[in-house]
Amino acid sequence: MALDAYEQPAGAVDGPAPRRALAVYAHPDDPDLSCGGTLARWSREGSDVHVCLCCDGDKGSADPSIDNEELVRDRRQETEAAGRALGVGAHHWLGYRDGEVDDSADLRARLVALVRRLRPDVVLAPDPTAVFFGLDYVNHRDHRMVGWAVLDAIAPAAANPHYFPGTGRAYQVPVLYLSGTLEPDTWVDITATIEAKAAAVACHASQVGPGGAWLGTAVRQRAEEAGRLGGVRYAEAFRKLALS
Repeated sequence: MALDAYEQPAGAVDGPAPRRALAVYAHPDDPDLSCGGTLARWSREGSDVHVCLCCDGDKGSADPSIDNEELVRDRRQETEAAGRALGVGAHHWLGYRDGEVDDSADLRARLVALVRRLRPDVVLAPDPTAVFFGLDYVNHRDHRMVGWAVLDAIAPAAANPHYFPGTGRAYQVPVLYLSGTLEPDTWVDITATIEAKAAAVACHASQVGPGGAWLGTAVRQRAEEAGRLGGVRYAEAFRKLALS
């Protein structure tokens, strides 16, 4: 289908890349699946891209014989490789165990400190209000907890000097992009970076297995579905909050 056959919705936004972006997610593969094409595009356009991973990914296997610490090491290596494919400038690991992360004062303080230090123009995170996807999937608890913690850390904590004093100068994040949302209103064109996204996802072999042709096909199909709504060939969908 030709690109001009797509109908551009009123909510689609395709503006300039931010100066600095911070993606905050639960597990090592989450940002690549959720917004990898966007991060790759922004990096190519000059953004300083940072990724914060709250959990180690130590329970990312159903095999009871796998050593958890070895799995954590493997997933960190996979994440670094995926980051190179996307052009990620730095990863920030918070070290919580899978299933043990909460919207706690400890997590919020650490996120506030990171936001105040990096002072990003855009923060990307999972939409915590998205719980049920169809009739056969419940959104992972870690995704929801991290999503709520990001919201609470940004509005109002990071912008108010009375929250977590000693973690840096107060800073209001201007824009928040929520992925995995059931109410998208913004689509980022990732047509030029769909292959980088597919390559990044394939790096997570412990989760997706050997990256064959099927994996690239699945990544493209998902992005193509979002692209139909965004009026482009391939897209990633978000719920956008303009906070300042």
